[in-house]
Amino acid sequence: MTTQAETRPSAASKPLRWAADTVATMREGARLHLDYSAQSLWSIDRMIEGIRREGAPLAAVQEVLRGFGAYAGEVMARQAGAEWWATGGDHWIRTPDGRLWDPIDEARRCYAGHGSLRLMCRDATTAGPRH
Repeated sequence: MTTQAETRPSAASKPLRWAADTVATMREGARLHLDYSAQSLWSIDRMIEGIRREGAPLAAVQEVLRGFGAYAGEVMARQAGAEWWATGGDHWIRTPDGRLWDPIDEARRCYAGHGSLRLMCRDATTAGPRH
């Protein structure tokens, strides 16, 4: 029997690890159970908003945001049958309809007050171009 990670493209290896680390950290540190559901992204958006309100500098939260973005990307992969793609150290999600999404950058946009991982996932899992 192979695990899900063993059957996935190599582009998924780092984001899968980042997402798993985020799930473990949130479970231990914040007592938040993340189950890779689209609904769990409400909690992630709220966590990012809370960090933003605390005023932490972006440089201090880059790894946390990367983990939140990787988690959201993995939710998209599981919900929409999408795949991770990687080029030059950047990681994207490609949905079956060919659209590319950057959940790690979207986490940074959330931190800046201009994005939502929950809404990005919703858009990615519904048909049609993103507006």
